[in-house]
Amino acid sequence: METSAIQALLNQLLQLPEYAIAILFLAENIIITISVLVIGNLLQQRFSSLPVKVYRYTSREWIICAVTNILNTLVTYAGFWLWKSGYVVMDMSVSFFIIVDFLILFLAMDLLMYMFHYIIHKTFLYKAMHGLHHEAVDPKPIDLFVLHPIETLCFGGLWLLLLQLYSFNIYAIILYLTANVIFGMLGHLGIEPLPEKIRANAFLKYFGTSTFHHQHHQDVQFNFGFYTTLWDRLFGTLQKSKV
Repeated sequence: METSAIQALLNQLLQLPEYAIAILFLAENIIITISVLVIGNLLQQRFSSLPVKVYRYTSREWIICAVTNILNTLVTYAGFWLWKSGYVVMDMSVSFFIIVDFLILFLAMDLLMYMFHYIIHKTFLYKAMHGLHHEAVDPKPIDLFVLHPIETLCFGGLWLLLLQLYSFNIYAIILYLTANVIFGMLGHLGIEPLPEKIRANAFLKYFGTSTFHHQHHQDVQFNFGFYTTLWDRLFGTLQKSKV
């Protein structure tokens, strides 16, 4: 069977020394962070009805962002090690299961993160960890990476745990990780790029929009979902008056 480009890339990674792999994963996370900050600012300029504020991020925000990048790199490397050691098995084929696996990952992670997010809001963990993220009442792009280190590792741990439960398609994993960054960026824009008429669409209203997550930052009692409003609707935590 012909080796896919993804398989070839993974095989090349296996030939590299450990420090080189770590550097590559760190570079990947830095590129993702820079992309979020740049694209987020461009979206603000394009869709904001008010003059866009030129952010001067504080040294504290940059330091926390840097720590988050390092921890996300550790999570990425841990996933690679789990795959190399046989604990994570990935399907490398191109088939219909790309869509199926993506939907499973998308909804399963949305549920797991909803549950974890709800728990840390309703226990001592809010003051101990999550309150740091909620210092931003009106979030801005860098706030996606302003997280307590333990919280960052917990979210990464949920992801790595899920990957060990089933042999997901590698392309579905890539699609999910891309969607995760996009939803995270949109949730911390501080503005809503989608017109209200579109957000009220019978299908799209079940997705977590920028407004949906912004409302969570303004009222921490509601809207605990990340990608969808499904779990908030099911468990009665949706801010119905505004979504």
